Amino acid sequence: MTDALSRMLATRDWLMADGATGTNLFNMGLSSGEAPELWNVDQPDKIRALYRGAIDAGSDIFLTNSFGGNASRLKLHDAQGRVRELNRVAAELGRELADAAGRDLVVAGSIGPTGEIMEPMGVLSYAAAVEIFHEQAEGLKEGGADVLWVETISAPDEFKAAAEAASLAGMPWVGTMSFDTAGRTMMGVTATSLVELVEKLPHKPLAFGANCGVGASDLLRTVLGFAAAGTERPIIAKGNAGIPKYVDGHIHYDGTPELMADYAVLARDCGATIIGGCCGTTPEHLVAMRAALETRPRGARPSLDEIAERLGGFSSASDGTGEGDTPPDRPRRRRRG
Repeated sequence: MTDALSRMLATRDWLMADGATGTNLFNMGLSSGEAPELWNVDQPDKIRALYRGAIDAGSDIFLTNSFGGNASRLKLHDAQGRVRELNRVAAELGRELADAAGRDLVVAGSIGPTGEIMEPMGVLSYAAAVEIFHEQAEGLKEGGADVLWVETISAPDEFKAAAEAASLAGMPWVGTMSFDTAGRTMMGVTATSLVELVEKLPHKPLAFGANCGVGASDLLRTVLGFAAAGTERPIIAKGNAGIPKYVDGHIHYDGTPELMADYAVLARDCGATIIGGCCGTTPEHLVAMRAALETRPRGARPSLDEIAERLGGFSSASDGTGEGDTPPDRPRRRRRG
């Protein structure tokens, strides 16, 4: 138990992760189509401000600005030769702030999907995926990241490739998938099948779970699915701040700080140990989430009706298990829309 995240998990009932990266950088002036990772070098003070926003709001874990920092995605910006540099600097900026914070913080090296479809449906081979992720992992390790944070994955083989890359880099890791298609990932993974996948990996994550997807209600239904599968591994919930809406040429998320406070407490009561926000989640949301987690007592595991009543209805009738519209060991019931 030498890594920072394991130490914190061993002594805390819950940990709060950070919020959105893209949303907050767009608010700072990032243009659509611009690579956020280039700001690590070109606009380091803005990246420090991004990290500081999460730290000051009470996050125990914050992610580096490196989600799209792999060679496949950076190639779109003619920056595929800068993978090591951009990831190293992303982690260095985080390490600088974490070390000066005066409290325990985890710098999580964000690793997003390659953006390619894996064989046999696509052209990306498993070996190539491992190589892509490994290059990024080494840069994050060099910059001082405590843990690799693999997120928004949809394909099982890509998840496995990231796990192997973490092993090659000698790094602890966590992994989340995005369940956005009627309770499944884009490539058909269900909550139950992710639990099974995680336990079969040679290099297992310290924690696993779900991020992004549709709205907070859907994400918590997936978290209930993880818990119903009987996992003893810490679960991550990183849901969007409401539902995206197109307003005046920009994507806007309608979740208020009050809604995200309710989400955070419900996520904890659903079985999540690491709770944060994804798209649309600002420091203002995080402050409300932290206050709720610290002041509201732990409750019983909520029903789907309770989740829908507090956070809004579900986007689909199915949770993806193929056994009705509820997690496997929960009673079938009608939900409010």
